[in-house]
Order: sequence, then C-alpha cells, then structure tokens
Amino acid sequence: MAQIRIENVRKEFGSFTAVQSSTFTIEDGEFFMLLGPSGCGKTTTLRMMAGLELPTSGQIYIDGEEVGQKPASQRDIAFVFQMFALYPHMNVRGNISYPLKSQGMPSAQVKAKVAEVAEILGISDILDRPVGGLSGGDRQRVALGRAIVRDPKAFFMDEPLGALDAEFRERMSEELRALHDRMNATTVYVTHDQLEAMQMGDKIVVMNHGVVEQFGVPQDIYDWPATRFVAQFIGSPPMNFLDFEGMIGAGQDEVRLGDATIGVPRSVDGRAGKLTLGVRPEHVRLDDSAAYRGRVLATEYLGTTQIVTLETAHGAVKVRVPSSDPVTLGATTGLRFDARTITLFENDHGRALTSEANRRVLGHG
Repeated sequence: MAQIRIENVRKEFGSFTAVQSSTFTIEDGEFFMLLGPSGCGKTTTLRMMAGLELPTSGQIYIDGEEVGQKPASQRDIAFVFQMFALYPHMNVRGNISYPLKSQGMPSAQVKAKVAEVAEILGISDILDRPVGGLSGGDRQRVALGRAIVRDPKAFFMDEPLGALDAEFRERMSEELRALHDRMNATTVYVTHDQLEAMQMGDKIVVMNHGVVEQFGVPQDIYDWPATRFVAQFIGSPPMNFLDFEGMIGAGQDEVRLGDATIGVPRSVDGRAGKLTLGVRPEHVRLDDSAAYRGRVLATEYLGTTQIVTLETAHGAVKVRVPSSDPVTLGATTGLRFDARTITLFENDHGRALTSEANRRVLGHG
C-alpha cells in the first residue's frame, strides 16, 4: 500500500475550474473520504489521482513517485465505480479473474487468488453464477473482488454504495470498513453523504466549488468547522447560525446578542461588523432563567430525543433535548449555550474566527 500526496493540484475544463490548487496527504493505510455536494470537484480529484483525468497543474505522488501525467495503467491502482461496471457476459469468477488473466498470471495462481478473495468477501458460493441475476449487494462485492484481487497500491472508490438501497448501504459500509481494516489498504472514497464519511473515514477532505474547505479527522471537522459551509454541511440537523452586528477583539471571550451576553471561545483575531455565532443543536439547553430568549415553533420526535425549533431575534435555533422534556408550542423560554462549543464566523467569507482548526492554521493555541 502507499502514501498519496496531492500538491497544488488544479484542473480546468476550458474556462471552468473544477479543482482549485488542492493540497493534502493521504497516509499509508488510511481510509480517506473526499466529501462534498454534487459538482464540488471531489470526483474530478479522485479521477486525477487514478489517472483517468490529467491535472492542469500540480503534482500527484503515489508511494513517493510523481504520477500526475502518467496514465492509469502505470499507477498500480484499482478503481471501483458507482455502477459496478461488471462484464455482463462473464460469470462472477470470470469478472474477478479478468485482471489477473490480462496480466498473464498462470491459471493455478489465478484460481487460488480468486478463491482467496471470494472467501474474504463471502461470495464463494456464487462464483459460477452470471452477474446479471445478482442482487445489488452481491454485484458490489464482485466489483470489489475484481479490484482487490490484484493487490494494488491503492483503492479508489467513486460513491460505490450510491446505487444501493438504505439497508444494503448500511450493511455494505460496515463490510467495506472491515475489509479495509483487514487488508490495511490505502483507500480513497468519494461520497456526498456526510454520515457515511463520518462513520467510515479516518480522515476527511470537505470540498466546495473546487476548493478544499477543511481537512482532518471526523471529530475535529464536526466540533471545530473551519468555515460556515463545513458547519452547515456536516451534522444533522446542521449547526445553528445566529447573525448579528457586533465586534470581538483578539483575546475576547464574550459577545452581545441583543440584551444577552454570550460566552465564546477566545478569539484569535478581532472583527467588527456582521458576524455569525454557530452552535450545534445538542450544545444548546432550554433554561427559562437564561437571558437569551426564543419562542417554540415546532417539535420533531426522534425516539429518545426531540428536535425543538425556536424563533429568536437573530434567526431560528434547533435544540436537541430528551423526548421526556416537556415542551409547549408557542411558549417563550431561555436558551443557554456552552461557550466551549461555540464557533464564531465572519460573514464576508464564512471563515471561522474561534475554531480550534482555525487556531492551528494561524499558529495559535
């Protein structure tokens, strides 16, 4: 397996820039997620790593070798597509063995490798069946088998579970992660599903409009979003945003929202004007003694918890509380925030002013 480095990679299609100067490193053996909405550049980035697209500029290193201008056939990687891309005229055994036969591997070795991979994926009993009659889950296992049978340096997967229904997706995501751990593979996985990325990934790159918005471990990205886009894209429900006119000085640890003083993490640089206070629904408490007030608009029952939506002077706020907590529609109550969980954003570019991720970028803390 191999480390993969992306350095200032840019991709242009005529006058359209699909990827803008991306830089990040995928360590050997990581399960790495490229996450973002449709059209953000994540699949284009993956295809450049794989050699299916060539970068306009920048360097791509696989296992220390610069491969940015080399075709896919010279990169020793395996690609798993969303729509499986199986050979319909071959049975399961033929699909899995095809890459090995193409390399001229002796028949006995091919048979042994196919048997080994089929055992890993739990498809030994269907090796002689045609692929056309298989379930979506089994076809995905065959596609994975065709990829891993070669023992490549890295696996690239472009939304491989996107064509499966919810039950199969959950099961296959668990199987994929277990397979990755068993093989200690370097895996790069594209998805638009933030829950899938948080569940499976060791590291995540969040992209938007061709730009890497944030790169890090799932917990840091969730707790300390570097931009307002990341805060809104990650989390269900997403982070609450309260827009206000105010100021915060370097080292200051509170802001004014109307008549209320709200504690925040110490700012790393000062700002005045339009700011946004961001806080996750689970980090807000309903407390009638709190100075900041809201009126209950709706409740959403989710089993052990409920989502309460309140109207405030600075925007709607969603609060996650136990289902047993009594909530009255139309009632006015206080909202109490935990200062340690708040992120302040500037409005112009949506950059976080107080997140831990931003402190590290700026060399503070």
